[in-house]
Amino acid sequence: MKKKRRRKISYDAPQPTQYNSAVCSLGLVTLLLSVNMMTSLKFAVLLLAFSSCLGLQYRDNYIIEEEEEKLTVEASKYGSLWPLPQKVQISEVSFKLTSISFKIVDAKESSASPSCGLLQDAYRRYYEYVFGTAKRQGPYTNRRAGPGELTELQVWITSPDAECDGYPSVTSDESYELTVDQPFAVLKAPKVWGALHGLETFSQLVYEDEYGAKSVNTTTISDFPRFAHRGILLDSSRHFLPIKVILANLETMAINKFNVFHWHIVDDQSFPYLSRTFPQLSQQGAYHPYTHVYTPADVKMVIEFGRLRGIRVIPEFDTPGHTQSWGKGQPDLLTPCYSGSQPSGSFGPVNPILNTTYDFMTQFFKEISAVFPDAYVHLGGDEVDFTCWKSNPDIQKFMKQQGFEEDYRKLESFYIQRLLDIVTTTQKGYIIWQEVFDNGVKLKPDTIIHVWKGNQQQYQNEMANVTASGYQTLLSTPWYLNRISYGQDWRGHYKADPQDFKGTEEQKKLVIGGEACLWGEYVDGTNLTPRLWPRASAVAERLWSAKDVTDINDAYNRLSMHRCRMVERGIPAEPLFSSYCPREYKGF
Repeated sequence: MKKKRRRKISYDAPQPTQYNSAVCSLGLVTLLLSVNMMTSLKFAVLLLAFSSCLGLQYRDNYIIEEEEEKLTVEASKYGSLWPLPQKVQISEVSFKLTSISFKIVDAKESSASPSCGLLQDAYRRYYEYVFGTAKRQGPYTNRRAGPGELTELQVWITSPDAECDGYPSVTSDESYELTVDQPFAVLKAPKVWGALHGLETFSQLVYEDEYGAKSVNTTTISDFPRFAHRGILLDSSRHFLPIKVILANLETMAINKFNVFHWHIVDDQSFPYLSRTFPQLSQQGAYHPYTHVYTPADVKMVIEFGRLRGIRVIPEFDTPGHTQSWGKGQPDLLTPCYSGSQPSGSFGPVNPILNTTYDFMTQFFKEISAVFPDAYVHLGGDEVDFTCWKSNPDIQKFMKQQGFEEDYRKLESFYIQRLLDIVTTTQKGYIIWQEVFDNGVKLKPDTIIHVWKGNQQQYQNEMANVTASGYQTLLSTPWYLNRISYGQDWRGHYKADPQDFKGTEEQKKLVIGGEACLWGEYVDGTNLTPRLWPRASAVAERLWSAKDVTDINDAYNRLSMHRCRMVERGIPAEPLFSSYCPREYKGF
């Protein structure tokens, strides 16, 4: 990204604000007069341009950032599609849609019957997204449609098994084809997961004129994701996240075609997961044992809400570090720290030398494998502080017995290896942070390595090393969205690509995607959603769209409108720059 210049505007400096305002207004009027019968899409972009122009008129004794990389406000030929489909053709021929006559139905040839609750739920949801709360009224539903009116979107699941009652997985087929033409629009997908994405795309094609009339243009789309794993990490330990906030973000993830919710559910600060096997973990380790816990019913609700939107829920239970909250409810799980020859009263990572540790982990992960249906669990393994282990005389004795000498990475590897063996018996695959790979732990061939450390060169080297060793990998390093800065930082997120490293094509194929992470030190239910969106939307397009979709100006114009669409749907997504939405967020 090009460097930014800063300048300070003095109170005494000439302030041509009124002149700028007049020029902006005159330019907008001239532009409006130059177009007759303007579509809603172009009209919205003009409003964005006008408000951006007004946004440049602020005069005060403040620092103003001037971006060397200017973004031009102009309508994209792709409208407001986000993320951009793989292949799109949109013509200027348009059809009207009315809430009275339009409906979303199963195609006669579809393998999904009306009993497919996942699709029926999605049909209702997207009808409301297109028409708001307008309802079809009985006597008017069978009225004759006009010649320029589209009355149906037929959804055709082509595979014999639609997977209506299944769970999405890393191998799920998410492809779809969408044709909008008369006599009706057709959405074809091998599985329900692709149909869900196609419904979102169709809703994004619908636009509204200044009188509120809905239209959609003749369109042909063939689409599929570039990467199979497109995730969002939320941290519910450092601050407890209410279930409503989690569900709202699952809904927003579906709008952006994310398909993995990485639930960093516990950490040092608190243990809000209510375990049936070890209820004392949350009883003692949560911020509050009743108000700040996720009950089995809560967890089940999150998993099902995600499933109905094609989203996998992968929990993370990070050990041996990041476990201070675990020790409050599970005696002898953590390592006692010493000050000289006496215990200091504090505790360090999980105690790796006790058999009781592994007995506990066996029972605990047996429960986790039953509660969470996904084929993978995230086991963490990052940021282990060896200070406490080094101070403990029992640990020192064990190190000598094992021949580890003074290399505490070998002790960490000893623990991790036994934990991985335990998890393997539950028939789960596992994802681990990159330190486990870096420390040389023996891993199963299907292990997924999650890269999060370093600058651009360092994470690219790590991606090259991991894939050269034959392991699948995920990238998060450039997408730590808890790191905020003034300005349009979404552009840096948009430009980062998980396959930009030196390696063979076979290595590049081992990159299965990435995750945007929002760690919770300074984030709770009050600010999570606007901090995450639409910045995470930039990551969504990078992980879904073709590799050559890199036009930052086109992205800005589509993302600005996509952000307004999220706002209209009740999501308080923050603005990209000075602008406004036709329907602003109304708050509570």
